[in-house]
Amino acid sequence: MRAVADGSKLPISCYIRTLNEAGQISRVIEAVKPVTDEVILIDCGSTDDTIRLAEAAGAKVVHQSWLGWGKQKRAGEDASRNGWILDIDADEVMTEELRQEIRELFANGEPSAKVYGLKLVTAPPVGTPWYNSRIDYRNKLYDRRTIRMPDHHAWDQLDVPTGMAVGRLKGALLHYSFRNLAHLNEKFNRDSSNSASSKRHTSITLIGLRVLFAKPFYFFKTYIMRGLWRVGLYGFIVSCIAANGRWLRDAKVFEKELMEREKRRREAAQGKS
Repeated sequence: MRAVADGSKLPISCYIRTLNEAGQISRVIEAVKPVTDEVILIDCGSTDDTIRLAEAAGAKVVHQSWLGWGKQKRAGEDASRNGWILDIDADEVMTEELRQEIRELFANGEPSAKVYGLKLVTAPPVGTPWYNSRIDYRNKLYDRRTIRMPDHHAWDQLDVPTGMAVGRLKGALLHYSFRNLAHLNEKFNRDSSNSASSKRHTSITLIGLRVLFAKPFYFFKTYIMRGLWRVGLYGFIVSCIAANGRWLRDAKVFEKELMEREKRRREAAQGKS
């Protein structure tokens, strides 16, 4: 592949899964357009202005009923015309620093690695982005000819084989992950339900111990290890909600195990009658 000339489109397709994302979608699309050849929405039934705003911003809209988390991303891959893919969520805004890194990455042709991790920086509803805490790296720039998103209902992150090199870019991808604390709590509640529903059989004793004792450790991991203590009292509040959200997954798995045990007991009782 020849080097990419300055000002030309990079051979990258970007897909974005959407459902009623009018609040941020124009900003998200405009931020990725300078470093992509196409932007594709995989929309599963928006009823707000998401589709109109996306088309006005130059994105292609693919209407796709919800297939599941990984499967929906697969639909984005299938709709893309390029081998290189940028996986962006509808609440993630690319910074100029990251755009410049991607331009440099493709300046002399295709990059050496086939997967690149992007630095996800939380942009809270109040205050400035948290550049010094709660940093995540997600593998979001990749060559789908080499690796693809999982064909899975609940899991939607690349499963990178052992030995495959993964590059990392330093520029921030700003993650506007919650509108307010109520929205954050709703997201953790929803995600815990999704995770619990896909969880395979677990020892009810082990999960019971987690329900009893694990919540303080979940708080410690978020507030201390991930550095939310650096952002003041708001960071403490977010850490409490995050710890409870992680604990909710344990509680819902425990309930699931109880219900399955009760179902087996009833079936056994019916078999004896």
